[in-house]
Amino acid sequence: MTQEHKDALAQGREQGRAVRRYLDALEAHRPKRGRKRTPESIQKRLDDIESRLEAADPLTRLQLRQERRDLQAELEAKSNGVDVAQLEEDFVQAAKAYGERKGITYATWREQGVDPGVLRRAGIRRGSSDS
Repeated sequence: MTQEHKDALAQGREQGRAVRRYLDALEAHRPKRGRKRTPESIQKRLDDIESRLEAADPLTRLQLRQERRDLQAELEAKSNGVDVAQLEEDFVQAAKAYGERKGITYATWREQGVDPGVLRRAGIRRGSSDS
């Protein structure tokens, strides 16, 4: 395998990682229906669960413990924060070449949830092959 071929493979892997990270971040930060939860509202619910655990019947206690775990994970995710702007910039640099190589159309990027402005910055335009 030539060095040029190895470099092309490495570049393809890096482009794939940039695209995957951005799409994962989009998925994780997709707006959800209903009222948005803040760290304060999550903590308030956690406190409520703690106060109810002792008096709860075994089945309710089981459900409360699971809810507590879910809320703790959500709270941790909110506090860790992801630099979506940097992931977006990496995506913009990689997406056009990645999409051309994989045959991904503008419409497919949009269906996946990628904003039109981000696609425009990446140089991905609507084409005649889009349906």
